[in-house]
Amino acid sequence: MANAVSRTKGPCVHIGINWIEALGYLGALLVLSAYSMKTMIPLRIVGLCANAIFIVYGYLEPVYPQLLLHGVALPLNSLRLYQMLQLIKKVRSASQGDLNMDWLKPFMSKRACKAGEIIFHKGDLSSAMFYTVSGSYRLNEIEQPVGPGQVIGEVGLIAPDGRRTLTFACIEDGELLTISYEQVKQLYFQNPKFGFYFLQLISLRLFQDIARLQDQARMRQ
Repeated sequence: MANAVSRTKGPCVHIGINWIEALGYLGALLVLSAYSMKTMIPLRIVGLCANAIFIVYGYLEPVYPQLLLHGVALPLNSLRLYQMLQLIKKVRSASQGDLNMDWLKPFMSKRACKAGEIIFHKGDLSSAMFYTVSGSYRLNEIEQPVGPGQVIGEVGLIAPDGRRTLTFACIEDGELLTISYEQVKQLYFQNPKFGFYFLQLISLRLFQDIARLQDQARMRQ
């Protein structure tokens, strides 16, 4: 009887182990697929699938370090995916006419400015864009005041020679947020949709600047 029970249990255990091992191999395959992806959203989605599979695998095997690792990685991947989807949504909204660029704030760093400081000169090589938080500023060549809530320097990202077309000066002490073009490019390459809508947004702002200059020229005639 004991031998009969043993023979009965053996195949069941063997089948169970094979199923769990197959689950582990599937999770490993998904991780390798994620590493091979060039854009961020598909990478996050595949990463979430791998996390879920390894959580089940780590529980059934059991492999508790792996269970802990993917238990932490799952909500982190979910958060990053949500943030990227929200970023694309906000950039799309901005490209359709709302020029508010608050959506860039989480990716920017703070910089204090003093009255009389030149943030960049006309002809300087462009390397970053700015968001005015407080204080007062001016684009010297066109004598245009710049108050809080404005983005300056984004056109340099696509300028053929990569040089500033105006001088940006601080008139009254304040604070800027800044993001390098390299960071913007990283966001661009991580998700093509972000890049598409961001280029639309820059084009819209550029056309509005051209219209403003044309209006100023007509007023001087």
